[in-house]
Amino acid sequence: MASRINRGTTRGLSVLTAAGLSLALAACGSSSSGSSTSPSSSAPAASAAAAGSSITVPANIKSKGAITVATDPSYAPNEFFDSNNKIIGMDIDLANAIGSQLGVKVDIQRAVFATIIPGLSSGKYDLSLSSFTDSKDREKTVNFVTYFTAGTSLMVKTGNPEKLTPETLCGKKVAVEKGTVQEDPDIPNRTKACKADGKAAVTALSFPDQSGANLALSSGRADAVLADSPVAEYAAKQSSGQFEVTGTSYDTAPYGIAIPKTNGLTEPVLAAMKKLVANGTYLTILKKWGIEAGAITDPKINGATS
Repeated sequence: MASRINRGTTRGLSVLTAAGLSLALAACGSSSSGSSTSPSSSAPAASAAAAGSSITVPANIKSKGAITVATDPSYAPNEFFDSNNKIIGMDIDLANAIGSQLGVKVDIQRAVFATIIPGLSSGKYDLSLSSFTDSKDREKTVNFVTYFTAGTSLMVKTGNPEKLTPETLCGKKVAVEKGTVQEDPDIPNRTKACKADGKAAVTALSFPDQSGANLALSSGRADAVLADSPVAEYAAKQSSGQFEVTGTSYDTAPYGIAIPKTNGLTEPVLAAMKKLVANGTYLTILKKWGIEAGAITDPKINGATS
């Protein structure tokens, strides 16, 4: 998973402070059936970068005039809505930078997280930047180009009244976003360990987006939230003192740009990422969002560790 922090005033923040912590955050990947798109935003490729690009893009992609990039904008600061209902964030900046390197426009499409991989497989999207953890299981369906590292963090109410740690969640209700690695395999593995010790299972409260998970914690419906480390840290910082992250993050793993196996974009996206790392654009984007601690230096194809 990952780590992320920082951003400016956004719709996510105003919802958080004015409507009970409905902060938009999201988490690492998944797959389910169905796909839904809503508001979209597109950004032109930078002409200078495009003109100087030596990366070959498949003709079928080039002929479309733009690459369609799916994202679930509920995972600040990686992808979320600003106060003008525009999708922004680290992943969005990176998608546009990749488009510049490829010499194509970028069409950002909102999608429910659990529907993105099926949408990639069906050809609905050309690729996805949406805080996906690159896992061996997901690699069976799509390719990944790694671009970040993150872990999972435990978020609780400030003061941690129940003195929870990632190791003491037996019998507790833990809110997660549906389709994330926190929902599966993290909580099922914890439940298995709890039962082996004669303790009660961890109850997963799964929500369509990260905002719902955070709201469950603020309302007392959940005892804690498990989310990607950057997302949990960012949510805590934006919670007006209501949340805190406790303990250390765990299960660090790479984020990957998800790409259909058959559309010919995997190698071009890898080449684009390597150029962005080499010319400093990549690190500049991460620093903008305060998440440079998760930076990598060697993007690769299908770099899952588990």
